Amino acid sequence: MQHGNVVIGIDLGTTGAKCVIWSCEEKRVIGESSRTYPLLKPHPGWAEQNPDELFEAFVHCLRSAIRQAAVQPGRIVGIGISTAMHSLIAVDEAGKPLTNCITWADGRSGEQAERIRGVWNGLTIYRRTGTPIHPMSPLVKLLWLKERQPDTYEAAAKFVSIKEYVLYHLYGEWVVDHSIASATGLFNLEKMDWDDEVLELLNLPAHKLSRPVPVTYTLTGLNGAMAERLGILPDTRMVVGSSDGVLANLGVGAVAPGDIAVSVGTSGAIRTMSERPVTDEFGRTFCYALDGKRYAVGGATNNAGIVLQWLIEEMSRGQVTLEQVLEEAGEVGPGADGLLFLPYLNGERAPHWNADARAVFFGLSIRHQRKHMFRAALEGIVYALYSVHSVLATQHADAPIHASGGLAKSELWLQMLADIFGCRVLVPGSVEASCMGAALVALKSANLIQGWEEAKQWAPPVRSFEPNMDRHAKYAKLFRIYEDVSVKLQDDFRRITRYQMRGSDD
Repeated sequence: MQHGNVVIGIDLGTTGAKCVIWSCEEKRVIGESSRTYPLLKPHPGWAEQNPDELFEAFVHCLRSAIRQAAVQPGRIVGIGISTAMHSLIAVDEAGKPLTNCITWADGRSGEQAERIRGVWNGLTIYRRTGTPIHPMSPLVKLLWLKERQPDTYEAAAKFVSIKEYVLYHLYGEWVVDHSIASATGLFNLEKMDWDDEVLELLNLPAHKLSRPVPVTYTLTGLNGAMAERLGILPDTRMVVGSSDGVLANLGVGAVAPGDIAVSVGTSGAIRTMSERPVTDEFGRTFCYALDGKRYAVGGATNNAGIVLQWLIEEMSRGQVTLEQVLEEAGEVGPGADGLLFLPYLNGERAPHWNADARAVFFGLSIRHQRKHMFRAALEGIVYALYSVHSVLATQHADAPIHASGGLAKSELWLQMLADIFGCRVLVPGSVEASCMGAALVALKSANLIQGWEEAKQWAPPVRSFEPNMDRHAKYAKLFRIYEDVSVKLQDDFRRITRYQMRGSDD
């Protein structure tokens, strides 16, 4: 079957790559491909990936999706790129990696984060850059490298994200979009350029970072062999795109000021849009740029799909499927008979930004069964998002939530989301919102859409979930207990983590 013009979005996420192709005329998906890759954990608290494996996943997904959709290369109007935020790779002059790709989930630099918060007056840095001081931040990772691996730090020609790595090995150009740059802790949101004071603190010359460019910046001119390998023409427009979080908002049409989006994959996040940079007086939320007139303000939880993966692999010995977890959870009423779960299996980001946070089942009694624990875990993921929502400075608290990501395929979980938040939940036709957002940036770069608001035409909701206000009232009472327990345990989390790191014999 021959297609007219098409647009492509690619997302390099935490656990895998996805590529989706849309027909420009029909605004529907005509092809897609995905590939997973491993997360490497060479030491406790570390979370790395092989950058060349991610590059190969990018190539595979693009080529496979184009073949599946039988797309004529000359009909591709553009390819937009989405990647996870906060990755860091040190590379040499030839662009070869000196380190693995250190991901957002890496927690090795907790000590450096504490020092930046205190000695470096981290709250001031946060207010300029919009990136909370936390081990996820490339700023904090760079200080760890500088102190723990000084030879690598000095030898590096560049410090880059996975997107920059991919683009350099395709086009030989070191560029970073404003959105990925704004999630590094090194980028000044007012200047829309690298922050001189932060670079001075790190003794890091700006030439060791890529050149910041708008998200619509376009590269062309692939060499013939690589173009043939990808299945595209050498002059096909490759658009630098944005970060997965910001693009998830764009990809569900949550682009107007006050629009709210929730995305849930391995991790989760809630974001609203603003026309100016907005930071929190206590540093509890992030602010990342789409462009100079659109900013995503919100917070991320480390623990969404990873909680379900743990339930399946560890608590159930891999003997149950995700579908069974959801089915059993559905057998239990809202509130899980008084069982609460703080889902901090992998530390936590917003609103506490405590890498030492640990998961807790609270209220567990002998009458609780496995299905109650499943239900409590699903509700705990929503409570974590609602906790962020409660500190967002938005005047649109009753605005509908646009949901995307893996858990947005579950009607049970979507109804939980509506009931706990007490507002309507809208779900687009494709839950791959970051790919859709990347494709929309490619369309804007090609002048095929004029404004970000046109995203709503590409991602209309196909399902909605209305809140049950009786259940919302019940959840509100339980959420107050959840919040009280979480706040009270923050210091104790640090104590138990120190104990875990020293070992029980110390």
